[in-house]
Parts: sequence; structure tokens; C-alpha cells
Amino acid sequence: MSAAVTFPEASRRPRAFTAVRRACALAALLVVGTNAHAGLFDDDEARRAIIDLRTRISQLEDANKSQGSQYAQQLQQLQNALLDLTNQNEQLRQQMAQLRGANEQLAKDLSDVQRQQKNITQGVDERLKRVEPQQVNLDGKTFNADPEEIQAYDAATATLRTGDFDKAQLALGSFLRRWPASGYADLARYWLGNAQYGNRDFKGAIATFRAFIAAAPEHARAPEAELAIANCQIELKDVKAARVTLGELVKTYPKSEAAAAGRDRLKSLK
Repeated sequence: MSAAVTFPEASRRPRAFTAVRRACALAALLVVGTNAHAGLFDDDEARRAIIDLRTRISQLEDANKSQGSQYAQQLQQLQNALLDLTNQNEQLRQQMAQLRGANEQLAKDLSDVQRQQKNITQGVDERLKRVEPQQVNLDGKTFNADPEEIQAYDAATATLRTGDFDKAQLALGSFLRRWPASGYADLARYWLGNAQYGNRDFKGAIATFRAFIAAAPEHARAPEAELAIANCQIELKDVKAARVTLGELVKTYPKSEAAAAGRDRLKSLK
């Protein structure tokens, strides 16, 4: 007895190919054995063998399908993981771009702050220079004076040199009232006396020169102030007082140029 057996297309499932091939070989042997020894098997046994073979083939196909499904799931998981990594990489790239932008902005802000600090420092230095005392060396005397004080003294004496005695007298008098203890005070009095003399305010000049000599008897210009007092007295027709003043000049400052001039003046007054 011969029987026709129809096999599934096992070649389409490569992973179960070996098992299917073995099953087919077994089926062929059974068929051959059945044909060669028909007497050994009856129809029921052959049918059972074929059913059993089909069952095994079906099981192999199911196992292949299940394994293929698992592989497909694993492949899908790998693809999803790769997609996640790609998305994460893109996010990291965007974050790095944002960080670079933030760093550039921070660098710009820092540069702006440093520039502002430099400008502020320069401004503070300039303001301090306008208010901080400065060292002055005048007629062998060293002292500190405020910038405004220096400017006021220089402006007053510059006015005196122009011959504007009225304006110079006002400026020097104002200076002494504002800075009475200034290092410039002695010279300011001396120049004020000269401004008063130029304005023919001889009495005022005498008082100013005497105040100058009293405050700074060792000053280099003290002999000149003594001679100026005598000149004022002569202008006031007080010859007697002038002789006394010139005598004091010669006695107090004998080696000064003013004393030499005083001696000549004394001779002219006799």
C-alpha cells in the first residue's frame, strides 16, 4: 500500500529547516518500509505514523514561528533602543549647543563687567585726584594742599601778575578766608600786601605785611615785606616811621638784598 504525503514548504523557514528535513527523511523511510514490507504494517499503523509525523512537523513549525516572533521582538527592541540612543544623542547635541551659547554669553557679560569696573576705577581715580591732597614744594617749604586750594592760589597770583590789583586783592582775601591754615597762607598774605600796595591802600598793605612777618619771620620774603612797609610809610609821608622800619630791616636781615636797599633808602631820607 502506498500513500501520498504533502509536506509544508519548510524551505521558507530556514531556522527549522534541519528538523523538517529529518522529519521528511523519516516519512520517506516509513513509506519505503511500508511499500517494501506491506505485510508488516497495516493501514492504521501507517496512518498513525503519518499523523504523528505531521504533528511533529506542526510542532516544529510552531516552534519556528515562536522563535521567529522572539527574534522579531528582540530586533524591534534593538531598533527602539537605537532610536532612543539617537534621540538622546540629539538632545545632548542641542544641550551642548545651548551650553556653548550660554558660555559665550557669560564670557561677553564678564567682559562687559570687567570693562565697566575698569571705567569705574578710572573714574574713581580721576575723582580722587580732584579731591585728594597733593604735595606742594614752595619757597623751600613742603606741604599738602587740596586740588581746589592749589587752583585758587594759582588763579589769584596769576591775576596779580596781570596787574589787575582789584581782582587780585579780592581773590587773595577770599583765599585766606577759606583756607586760613593753608601752606599757601604766608605767601598769600605777602601777595595780598602787594595787591593792596598796587591799589594804593597803603595802610591795609602795612597791616598785611606785618601780619606776614609776624607769622613767618624766617620766610625768604620777610625782608622784602619789611622794605615794603617802609615804602608804604613813605607814601603816607610818615618819614619818621619809615626810618624806624628801615632800621629794623637792616638790623634783622643785614645780609639780605632788601637790607642793602634799605640802607640806600635811609641815606636818601636824611
